[in-house]
Amino acid sequence: MPFQISIDCIVCNACEPVCPVRAIYLGDDIYEINEKKCIDCKGFYDEPQCVIVCPVDVIFKTDENNETDKR
Repeated sequence: MPFQISIDCIVCNACEPVCPVRAIYLGDDIYEINEKKCIDCKGFYDEPQCVIVCPVDVIFKTDENNETDKR
């Protein structure tokens, strides 16, 4: 999974509408990114749009070999 949203998400809804493949959704408490759908905005934008619009910088790139637990 290219990106995760940390538990510090303020549920502002800035990220969900900018995702070109609708990989972001509202989970139980915070927004989450569907790892099977997320394409890192490749083919749509030069940079991940969710990261750009997040006002509290809680969306971060993960290392597929060493994923960081978001909780």
